[in-house]
Amino acid sequence: MSTNDQESTGRLADHPTVKRIAERASRKPEPVLNAARLREICLAAGADDVGFVPVDDPRVAEEFDHARGILPAARTFVSFCVRMNRDNLRSPQRSLANTEFNHADDETNEVSRRITRALQDAGYRAVYPAPGYPMEVDRFPGRIWVIAHKVVAQAAGLGVMGIHRNVIHPKFGNFILLGTVVTDAVVDEPSAALEFNPCLECKLCVSACPVGAITTDGGFDFQACYTHNYREFMGGFTDWAETVADSADRDEYRARVTTGESFSLWQSLSFKPNYKAGYCMAVCPAGEDVIGGFIDDRKGHLEEVVRPLQSKSEPVYVLPGSAAEEHVTRRFPNKTPKPVTNGFPEEVNTLLDQIGPRPRPRPSSD
Repeated sequence: MSTNDQESTGRLADHPTVKRIAERASRKPEPVLNAARLREICLAAGADDVGFVPVDDPRVAEEFDHARGILPAARTFVSFCVRMNRDNLRSPQRSLANTEFNHADDETNEVSRRITRALQDAGYRAVYPAPGYPMEVDRFPGRIWVIAHKVVAQAAGLGVMGIHRNVIHPKFGNFILLGTVVTDAVVDEPSAALEFNPCLECKLCVSACPVGAITTDGGFDFQACYTHNYREFMGGFTDWAETVADSADRDEYRARVTTGESFSLWQSLSFKPNYKAGYCMAVCPAGEDVIGGFIDDRKGHLEEVVRPLQSKSEPVYVLPGSAAEEHVTRRFPNKTPKPVTNGFPEEVNTLLDQIGPRPRPRPSSD
C-alpha cells in the first residue's frame, strides 16, 4: 500500500460516520425473508394483493436479464396490484377514466416506493421500475419497458391475461394496475400461479373495441390498438408534430386538426398523456367483486356500460386502408374514422408487424 493510500485509509477511519459504524454491532438482514412477513409489508404499503417469484423461475425467464440489468444481485420479483375505481373507467367521458388511470398510476408508484424503502430499511437492496410511462424510449424501436409487469404478475398468481391482453385478477377483475419491485432478498415461499382463468370469454371486449383490435378467435391487432388508444403518447405525438410541420399556415392546420383535437393534445402535454379508449377494461365483468351485477342483470350491464361506449360520437384514429378503418365504418356509425400515421418510419412498422401483422380490410361483398 502506498503512503498516500495509507494516509487516505487513516483519514477515513477517523471520520465520525465511520467511527459510529465501527462502534455499532454489525446487523445483517435475514438470509431468507418470510413470505407472510413480506406480504404484510406490501399490504401495509398500500398494495391490494401481492405475490413473489424468483427471478430465475422458468416462467419469467425472459425477464431475468432485465432484472439483473437494474439490480445485479436480483433474486426475487415482488409483484403487486392496486385496485382501480370501476365506474370512472366505465364512463364515456374520457376525463373521468383518465383521471382514475393517472391517480392509480401515481398510487402504484408510491406503493412501489414504500415497499422498496421497507426492504432497504431491513437491509436488502431493492429497486422499482415505473408501472407504465415513462419508459426507456431511447431504446426504441427495441424493448422500451424495463420489466414486463404482466408476465411477472401471472407467475405470481395475481391473475391471468384475458383475450383483451389485460391481466384479470380473480377478485378485482381487470380493474387493477400492476407494479413490480426487484430485490436481492430470497423469499422462503414463492407464490403459485392461479389455477384457473378468470376470463369469462364473454367477448364484450370484442364488441366494445372501437378499432376491432380484439378478435373472437383470440387474435390481437397491436397496430390498431396503439394507433388509436395511444394517440397522445409516442407515435401519435410524432404524427401531430409532423402535421404541424407540414401545414402551410393556420388555416391548413385547422383543416387537418380540429380544435378539440388540439385541446386534447395540449391537455396531455400539460398534464399527463390521456388514453383514447379503455373500453375493453370498462366492459369486462370478470372477477368476484365485479361479476355480481353482470350475473344479476346482463341486459342492464349492456345498456349502462357497453352501449354508451359503443354509441359515443368520437374520432377514431386508424392507419389508412387498415382493417381498423373498415371496422369503424362498418360497426360504429356514430364514430368517425380518422386516417393518420402512427408516427413511426416504415422500418419500425415492419418490426411491429412481426409482433402482430396489420390485418387487411375484409373484401367488400358485391
